[in-house]
Amino acid sequence: MQMKTGVEQSVYAMLLLTFLPEKGVLPGEFISQQLGASPSYFQKLLRKLVSADLLISVPGAKGGFRLKASPETIRVFDIYEAIEGKQSLYASSGVFEDLMGIQNQNICLLSDLMTEAEQSWQSTLKRETIDSIRREIYLNCPPDHLTKLQSLIEEKMIRN
Repeated sequence: MQMKTGVEQSVYAMLLLTFLPEKGVLPGEFISQQLGASPSYFQKLLRKLVSADLLISVPGAKGGFRLKASPETIRVFDIYEAIEGKQSLYASSGVFEDLMGIQNQNICLLSDLMTEAEQSWQSTLKRETIDSIRREIYLNCPPDHLTKLQSLIEEKMIRN
């Protein structure tokens, strides 16, 4: 399994938005530029996050994006699901049935194992929130870098 970069970009976009004061918004172009993302691709990600009720989109010349809920309630899994969808990562293709010459039995010895593995990593993503990741930033990043980021966000932010 390899996750698309859209999940990573979306998590970090949401993280950027945690630095906004209340009622502030950041333009999508600024966010995509900060993340090194293609603006057109990134707009699709932002639309998915808005559709999943994770972001608010403010239209117009003074528009942009902000978090819809508090960072403590936005789970990394919610972002993953908004971008990747709700489908299971594993679907039997009938290889075991072909191997054993069994027809129409829907037997897959890997299904239970794959379900358990998927539930395990989903549990980890459900445990972590945007706020828990933000706290890690303060523990692991040099304070002067955080100050520069905050200044840049305040410069690009639009107040509504």
